[in-house]
Amino acid sequence: MRTIAIGDIHGGLKALIQLLNKLEVKDEDHLIFMGDYVDGWSESAQVIAFLLDLSEKINCVFIRGNHDVWCEEWLKTGEVNKTWYQHGGKETMASYHNISDEEKQQHITFFENLKMYHIDAENRLFLHAGFTSMHGVEKEVHLPTLYYDRTLWEMALAMDNNLDTESYFYPNRLKHYHEVYIGHTPTTNFDCDIPMNAVNIWNVDTGAAFRGKISGMDINTKTFLQSDAVYTLYPNEKGRNKD
Repeated sequence: MRTIAIGDIHGGLKALIQLLNKLEVKDEDHLIFMGDYVDGWSESAQVIAFLLDLSEKINCVFIRGNHDVWCEEWLKTGEVNKTWYQHGGKETMASYHNISDEEKQQHITFFENLKMYHIDAENRLFLHAGFTSMHGVEKEVHLPTLYYDRTLWEMALAMDNNLDTESYFYPNRLKHYHEVYIGHTPTTNFDCDIPMNAVNIWNVDTGAAFRGKISGMDINTKTFLQSDAVYTLYPNEKGRNKD
């Protein structure tokens, strides 16, 4: 059985299907989706429908991302968060144009059931963004930190990878978990289009919302596969590339 961490999707259904085909996903695989299923490309509603169907066939864990929170709020209330609208919400709203009220309710339930984090039997932590507590994620389970925080990744990038975990200088929050897997902060921000590693943290958001790809990493072997650059699959769209 493989456990595969899949990075941010941002409405790129074509790229997601391409990635899963490349991975040759099997029924016994365990897929952990790192959040941000919507906002960017034109098929956000279709991504949610696809994931709901996929979860009927394959063991999936769905983590909550910040864009998912915005979309859920809009589906429930009809109120449009201005920040969300400018960062992919406009495209997501359009994708729901022909979606029935019954299907929308199914999607609301999907969003309500998203996990703030997941810890597996090997003490590997999966969450969308990061956490700040030296006592671990449990102290922040009800806070938006878990799907907004970027300081965890920022700290990891600044650390010496050779620093011993027993050192006084090794951050206490990292000692709680064997490994940590995140999305949220595109590796393309650092001129890298593949998953990045810093100390015991792996970032699998490879910029699908912009000019990057969707990545799927086998967390046991650290091998990964990727879709094509998502924008090439949606040639008439800008996604979140507004330039």
